[in-house]
Amino acid sequence: MNKQTFYRPILSIAAATLAISSLNATAGVAAASAATETAVTAKYNTSRRPAPSDRLFVSQAVEKEIERVKSMLTNPQLAWMFENCFPNTLDTTVHFRMLDGKPDTFVYTGDIHAMWLRDSGAQVWPYLRLANDDEQLRRMLEGVVRRQFMCINLDPYANAFNDGPAGSYWESDNTDMKPELHERKWEIDSLCYVIRLAYEYWKVTGDDSVFDQTWLKAIDNILTTFIEQQRKDGPGPYRFSRKTDRATDTLNNNGLGAPVNPVGLIVSCFRPSDDATTLQFLIPSNLFAVTSLRKAAEILTEVNKDKNLAGRCTALAGEVEAAIRKYGVVKHPEYGKIYAFEVDGFGGQMLMDDANVPSLLALPYLGDVDVKDSVYRNTRRFVWSESNPYFFKGTAGEGIGGPHIGYDMIWPMSIMMKAFTSTDDAEIKECVEMLMTTHNGTGFMHESFHKDNPSNYTRDWFAWQNTLFGELILKLIADGKLDLLNSITV
Repeated sequence: MNKQTFYRPILSIAAATLAISSLNATAGVAAASAATETAVTAKYNTSRRPAPSDRLFVSQAVEKEIERVKSMLTNPQLAWMFENCFPNTLDTTVHFRMLDGKPDTFVYTGDIHAMWLRDSGAQVWPYLRLANDDEQLRRMLEGVVRRQFMCINLDPYANAFNDGPAGSYWESDNTDMKPELHERKWEIDSLCYVIRLAYEYWKVTGDDSVFDQTWLKAIDNILTTFIEQQRKDGPGPYRFSRKTDRATDTLNNNGLGAPVNPVGLIVSCFRPSDDATTLQFLIPSNLFAVTSLRKAAEILTEVNKDKNLAGRCTALAGEVEAAIRKYGVVKHPEYGKIYAFEVDGFGGQMLMDDANVPSLLALPYLGDVDVKDSVYRNTRRFVWSESNPYFFKGTAGEGIGGPHIGYDMIWPMSIMMKAFTSTDDAEIKECVEMLMTTHNGTGFMHESFHKDNPSNYTRDWFAWQNTLFGELILKLIADGKLDLLNSITV
């Protein structure tokens, strides 16, 4: 027998053994893969929402929308996150009741049991589109509008309110505190969010009953406060100081903050982050004031037939807008003309961005500038770069933070705002993927996460960011980006 003949059976036996081992290995891998897939599917089939009996407010229109969107999304993690996040405000923060025969809705911000004018207006915003499909939902939204008007009339300088005269941890602040106030930090955007919500509620539902005497008093208070904080006739009545070890939690100069030159802009002592401004003319909030005043003028003209009050709103909007063009647009050595974050009217400029909305990045999201505006495009490139001192980039993600949490902490809100304002599909996809890989397996958005470690995050329960994530997914689907969402594999 030659060597070739002799070795053939032995080789055949070896080949057969190798084939059997390969089949066993393949079967083992397949079984393991199937087990992993089953575990993943089980996880994403388990809702993180409160039990139905524990949900504070239930809207059938919202529930139907959740099921509709889930049926369209092929990525199980994305569908799971949408189901958890979109109804979070309704599930956990909405307290709806009647007051003097009218709807009244108090909205917690989440883990802080107080109602911020900004947060509450933003939290319920994504539900407006469904208001005409659910009368109970519409009444709840009406209640938010009415409650916000009441809050302004209680104190237009306050940013956050209690549900009644409960007092607050901050009641010792050196400012004109009342027991109904949770906090009294003067922020332009607090009043703007109220107008934004009321205007959109009216446009969607056609209900103008909310624009009654309470509204007229509120808009008069808003105008008075804005004009006082132009500081043409001195610093005005507002003062704020706090005993604290955080420099951004108080104002210098005996509670007045840094000096400003009265050039027509409006002082905002605090940012949307509730941190003190460095230079008190906060440009994103002044731009928000311009569009808000014009919406108020439209309401006053069409509903209240009050040409005088409408004219005051329009005139102030025009004055602020002109001042922004003159003092709020600056020349950057690398990016060209951009919007400054803060100015003082003396020539001082703060070039940065903060994640909280209104921000420079979010200007088109709020409708304050066109996404194609050349100054905005330059600004957008600036804020999403290392030229912005609060832009952070790490192994887990990249985005904008702010001094409220500090170095290296990225706010998912900034990533969402990048997606909201993007015209680039690859950029949008990257943003959604980043949101899906940095929630630390919780299925919810957080206030911030560390650029290198998503398990290092702040706030388990922050309803605004949760609902905003749901709003983003709905916008992308409405914009024809379903295939993009379904192409995501993380």
